[in-house]
Amino acid sequence: MAVSPGTYNFTLQRRSDHNVTLQFKDSGDSAINLTGFTVQAQAWDKARTQKYADFSVTYTNRATGTVVIGLTSSQTETFPDEAYYDVLLIDSNNVKEYYLEGVIFVSQGYTA
Repeated sequence: MAVSPGTYNFTLQRRSDHNVTLQFKDSGDSAINLTGFTVQAQAWDKARTQKYADFSVTYTNRATGTVVIGLTSSQTETFPDEAYYDVLLIDSNNVKEYYLEGVIFVSQGYTA
């Protein structure tokens, strides 16, 4: 099945941990059971020539399609003012589809 990725842009503070809870649903608004799936997410520059980070992925409830993707303060410390990310789902047959993409806006954190 072809998927048109959704878009979710967000802002994070440089040198901070950042987690996003995601729930994957089909076109009928039913949860996608992630049993047997692998979820991956990465942050890159717009030209996709420099990778900034691999997100951690925590499967909080596979049956309801819920995961948490996260970045650590060490990772966000080196982010530029804008980065681009996407979330890839790989099923048990190794079919790869992008479900989410967006821009990460990075705000300078002042307290160190």
